[in-house]
Amino acid sequence: MLGTFLFIGGPEIFIIILIVVMFFGADKIPEIARGLGKGMRQVKDATNDIKREINDSAKSQGVDTDLAKDIKKEISDAKEGLDKITGPIKRNM
Repeated sequence: MLGTFLFIGGPEIFIIILIVVMFFGADKIPEIARGLGKGMRQVKDATNDIKREINDSAKSQGVDTDLAKDIKKEISDAKEGLDKITGPIKRNM
């Protein structure tokens, strides 16, 4: 876990944690983490609400919302076909 998180190594993460503990204090860290978690949850909920509104308005206007699913299926089918063709080539290398 402490390997390479966002291209930051273990020593850099340790220094960042040390600075956070020195700046905020050990007793404030759970409170800060809780606040960040609530904020991230609110952003996720707002994003889901926006997606739902867009899909609902598209459905009410008769727009095909399954277009993305169809495109993903076609891409996966093309990828499988390509894998079938290149499979023997990859094995020979």
